[in-house]
Amino acid sequence: MRLKLPIARLLEAQRRWEKTLVRATKTSRKLITRPRKTRPKKDKLIEISSFGSNPGNLRMLTYVPPQLPASAPLVVVLHGCLQTARAYDEGSGWSILARRHGFALVYAEQSQANNPNRCFNWFQPHDTRRGSGEALSIRQMVARMRRTHSIDPARIFVTGLSAGGAMTSAMLATYPEVFAGGGIIAGLPYGAATRMRQVVSAMKRPQPRTAQQWGDLVRSASSHTGPRPTVSIWHGTGDQTVAASNAAALLSQWTNVHGVSEEVFGQTSVAGHRRQAWSTRNGDTVLELYLIDGMGHGTPVRRTKAQSKPGGAEPFMLDAGISSSLHLAKWWGLVRRKAASRRT
Repeated sequence: MRLKLPIARLLEAQRRWEKTLVRATKTSRKLITRPRKTRPKKDKLIEISSFGSNPGNLRMLTYVPPQLPASAPLVVVLHGCLQTARAYDEGSGWSILARRHGFALVYAEQSQANNPNRCFNWFQPHDTRRGSGEALSIRQMVARMRRTHSIDPARIFVTGLSAGGAMTSAMLATYPEVFAGGGIIAGLPYGAATRMRQVVSAMKRPQPRTAQQWGDLVRSASSHTGPRPTVSIWHGTGDQTVAASNAAALLSQWTNVHGVSEEVFGQTSVAGHRRQAWSTRNGDTVLELYLIDGMGHGTPVRRTKAQSKPGGAEPFMLDAGISSSLHLAKWWGLVRRKAASRRT
């Protein structure tokens, strides 16, 4: 007979996870600090209260720039633990990019009622399965944006940090026909954990699976047989919260899904950081990896005036001299040439 995990064990796992998150907040290598003087500022994000059945009980917040062009791209952004949508937007600069280059944003926001640490529940099967839970709520947000605005269905992307990065993995696996690409920042591969007691161990060390086994988890998440989303992986080598070995597991998972050899890749330097890229036989780049040397747990950003504004700084936004948001936007073809030279 299979016994259920005692409630005391579940609570202990939750406490260990909370301690890990608090420790990560304190020990991040370079946090962009909040200026002492603050002043109220106009809220950029607008909440949409009705967008479907919302089985995952998430909030939907949007940013649509003035005069959004026809057939505009859409980026779905998923924050990390202990964060909010507005805080992540201020730190990552996504709404600045959206206004400058003419694309729309959707932020899914977790509630403490769902998770005390505001983490997306990437480890709960009902929340990471096609047609249910938080994954379906996020899918419904995309559908609402397509109904309301002129969104190009071929240019819909998703990105997230930490738990949001793990949920990004889930969205790419469960709805591959919806997303053209994804950016996974300090995240985990799809299927890394399927219950609370596996969370901490998965964050510290991925399960020992072959590339085929990791890939099978993605393939079994939907009946899709067409092209798969491109994937951009970002991770700090000094991450003590979600170990960089998870980036290696993500790489194994998605090279296998795309049918490319993990050992054959190109390498370049971008803003002083190493970028590795994997391409198909046709020359299409389907996967890229940024390992940020010495960086801790968080989203790589580059300090700018925008991120120095009052209220613009949050934990897990790390000044690494490179903006992951900007480079994702460039890779996805969202950056207009005339504005490409501006810093974000």
